[in-house]
Amino acid sequence: MSEFTPAPLKPLVSIEALEALDIRVGTIERVEEVPRSEKLMRLTVKFGDRTRTILAGIKKERDNSRELEGRQALFVLNLEPRKMAGEISEGMLFDIGYADGIVPALAVPERPVPNGARAG
Repeated sequence: MSEFTPAPLKPLVSIEALEALDIRVGTIERVEEVPRSEKLMRLTVKFGDRTRTILAGIKKERDNSRELEGRQALFVLNLEPRKMAGEISEGMLFDIGYADGIVPALAVPERPVPNGARAG
């Protein structure tokens, strides 16, 4: 791994601000291209009793984005739905590295856990 200098820490937030985020484990069931986008992929993600469509800018990050099918990862679920490339995203994939300009990696549980389990 090459030398990496972490970015400065962000300003402090209250524990209430952190607790306001709904971060959950979901299994990525399907990964599909978004026709009108060069970077977005449509993820169909199972969160226990519900399934959501989440758009993620991962198309250029991996040789084969479909390799994520069947994998568990962390997602932020209580963001306002957002329209991107003509489609609605119902959450955000929680990944590591993108903001720092390094090849992103999924934030994943260390062992399988029930879909819909909360982080934090």
